[in-house]
Amino acid sequence: MTDPTKAPTKAPTTGPTRSDPVLERLKGLHPKVIDLSLDRVHRLLAALGHPERRLPPVVHVAGTNGKGSTIAFLRAMLEAAGHRVHVYTSPHLVRFHERIRLAGALIDDDHLAALLEECERANAGGPITFFEVTTVAAFLAFSRVPADVVLLETGLGGRLDATNVVDRPAVTAITRISYDHRQFLGNSLMEIAGEKAGIFKPSVPVVLAEQPAADALRTLSLRAGAIGAPIQGWSATPQPGGFRFESAKRRVDLPMPGLPGAHQIGNAGLALACLDHLPLAVDDAAVVTGLAAVEWPARLQRLRRGPLAEALPPGWELWLDGGHNDSAGEVLARQAVDWAAGADASGDSSGAAGEAPRPLLLIYGMLASKDPYEFLAPLAPFAHAMRTVAIPGEEASLTAEESAEAGRTCGIQDTAAAAGVAEALASLTEGRDGPARVLICGSLYLAGAVLAENG
Repeated sequence: MTDPTKAPTKAPTTGPTRSDPVLERLKGLHPKVIDLSLDRVHRLLAALGHPERRLPPVVHVAGTNGKGSTIAFLRAMLEAAGHRVHVYTSPHLVRFHERIRLAGALIDDDHLAALLEECERANAGGPITFFEVTTVAAFLAFSRVPADVVLLETGLGGRLDATNVVDRPAVTAITRISYDHRQFLGNSLMEIAGEKAGIFKPSVPVVLAEQPAADALRTLSLRAGAIGAPIQGWSATPQPGGFRFESAKRRVDLPMPGLPGAHQIGNAGLALACLDHLPLAVDDAAVVTGLAAVEWPARLQRLRRGPLAEALPPGWELWLDGGHNDSAGEVLARQAVDWAAGADASGDSSGAAGEAPRPLLLIYGMLASKDPYEFLAPLAPFAHAMRTVAIPGEEASLTAEESAEAGRTCGIQDTAAAAGVAEALASLTEGRDGPARVLICGSLYLAGAVLAENG
């Protein structure tokens, strides 16, 4: 039997596991996938003896874009300093186990299955959503395995998100806010920001990412002021080859973050600002090591190996990104500008001197609950061609033809539907001279399917 006081080091397997049937049963406990409320979570936590009250210091992160990257930076820097870190993120890309990391290791399948079964018994058949019951399982795991800190990502919104049951986190953080999940969070950035601000707690420090909309920033500031949650100032300023971070507790010049894209400077800075409010030492050397070592798949990730990458002609590049809203489209558009100027996703020179910019070719798929036009509009001017796919295994996916029509409407004339990613790659490479850059984008669910297909 798995020892619940020790973090397992065995990675989850890729075949059927003991947890799979339990996870399937838990999906049937509520008729809705999303039903925002804290009542069911509080009920189950109480039945389990309130594990959420027995946690190490918690960093609670909400926002629209950059939550996972911010947490990845935090984990990398904290672990570089020798600290044991619990992490809860969602959704997963390939296997559910990715959501729960115990003291540095992905949760072992036997341990996960035992926790889920314990939550299932305590729930006693009551209505509860899949995200709610699995979030409770994560709290149960975190309460039993020793660690120095918990990094907690909200699933949707903040105020009524299942993670919002920790009465006094060490610090709360809000990443950039843009339009997403409007049917649950509201149709204005003020409404969405208000829901995100629901994680603020009296007297608990708040760190905010730079907000593209004044309405969002104003709402966050007013909510923090109303409950007495002090907002902490910080800045991350780009410099040649890196950035300068400044706050009340740290001023340091740092190299570019290890995650590709200039936008990651802001996510790294937000993570550094969170470190200021943890009772844990993280010196500048650990910060530098962590920034370089950070890993977070499907965020401007270059795929260099595997059957999909190896199917491309010599000199071609294959990239993967799970962004799916207007802000993500704008980030990818800025990256396209950098690529066209001869810089790679880390800001370094790309290709041989004098080499013509590589054409940008898209493979795109999106959930029907998202707005394809908001995502594609900023990216379309940079795309030479696009092939569209339905997301494998997702009933809520746009069809390949629906996505193709969105692409043509946004001005990508060489757009066609494909039966899958491999067929889309073959279509894009056929008859095309010279190396090109292929970007697979539009959904984290598509990204997960790609990572699974690429091995």
